[in-house]
Amino acid sequence: MADPRAQLFALVDANNFYASCEKSFQPRLRDRPVVVLSNNDGCVVARSKEVKALGIVKMGQPWFQMQDLARQHGIVGLSSNYTVYADMSNRIMTILRTYSPHVEVYSIDEAFVSLNGMGGLWESPTAMGQHMRAKILKWVNLPVCVGVGASKTQAKLANHIAKEFPLFDSVCDLSSMSAARMRWLFVRIDVGEVWGVGRRIGDKLRALGINTVQDLKEAEPRDMRAKFGILMERTVQELRGLSCLDLEEVAPPRKEIVSSKSFGSMVHTYDELAEAVTAYVTRAAEKLRGQGSVCGAVNVFIQTNRFRSDDLQYGNSRTVPIIVPTDDTRVLAGAALHGLERIFLEGVRYKKAGVQLMDISPKGTLQGVLFDEARPSESGDKVMAALDALNQRFGRDAVKLASAGLAPRWAMRSENKTPCYTTRWDELPVARAN
Repeated sequence: MADPRAQLFALVDANNFYASCEKSFQPRLRDRPVVVLSNNDGCVVARSKEVKALGIVKMGQPWFQMQDLARQHGIVGLSSNYTVYADMSNRIMTILRTYSPHVEVYSIDEAFVSLNGMGGLWESPTAMGQHMRAKILKWVNLPVCVGVGASKTQAKLANHIAKEFPLFDSVCDLSSMSAARMRWLFVRIDVGEVWGVGRRIGDKLRALGINTVQDLKEAEPRDMRAKFGILMERTVQELRGLSCLDLEEVAPPRKEIVSSKSFGSMVHTYDELAEAVTAYVTRAAEKLRGQGSVCGAVNVFIQTNRFRSDDLQYGNSRTVPIIVPTDDTRVLAGAALHGLERIFLEGVRYKKAGVQLMDISPKGTLQGVLFDEARPSESGDKVMAALDALNQRFGRDAVKLASAGLAPRWAMRSENKTPCYTTRWDELPVARAN
């Protein structure tokens, strides 16, 4: 039996998440090679295991260059559907909270789970991990791998091992592994696979003769601190099973919020740019209110297509300060459009625009102001609350600013987008029985 007092973390990571979400609702794609494309169906941002097995498609590869390849190998290209991915992610996180009340959502497709005090409930951490896998597969039809360790770094590494070594059947527990077996694994894994190392630091470590995970584990922590800083010292300690990093169950508020996309077609008029900028401000302001913050400045930027050498190249940005920090979409959009007026250039074909909310602070810490005109409006708060409630109930952009336009020509191109199966009543999947 596992020691119920042991410090344990699990890292649960969905396999090929975007592609797996698409396959989850389409049985016809079960064994087909699938790639998910970036905004405007530009390039590959996710690959199914079948595509990876082909070994011929790279991340970031332009889709238009793959047409012959796709026909030859039967590769299916799908537009990204972030609404579905976000909802499926939320469902996975909800399932994980049935195993432990302490869950850190690390990204859209992975989470750390504290298993402290859970040891007595299961025959072993591996048994618990297999139960997690089976439940997630049954409830949301998504495959996951589970890594368990005495620290977050160990759990992250264990997850990598669970994916790369089939003998573990998608669940690897380093916390109960013998030292000899752990060493056998660690000497076979490149140091760059350690959480937080990355390519640049990995190159520096290799220059010092630290090539594998085992090499880093055996390194002197104080030497690592002297050469790379305290974070590397903690990484070495974590590889040894000493937990230095706690769960972050509440994500810290963002210090900046960016909303930006490339256009589905080239834009050359101010009115169209203004529509796009308003739409992007709207998305950013929703996130700002969602984390209970206000912002004190808005940066707006525009740029042309750098790959079109025959077009006039131009890019510019303008930051507009806001007298009293706010989360009101109307005020933020007004500031962004004020900046856009000053950087817009006639006779230019624009490919991209965006906004960045800056100088973000908690809403409750707003200092007093001298003049009544500059004070935040309570009626504005009520309007924003009503706006969010209506859009939450009736769907995104059910109510929006008029300056965002009604049927924008610049909207992102998604020619192969699948339905929002789980979030829209009119797009629910239909099951037919013979």
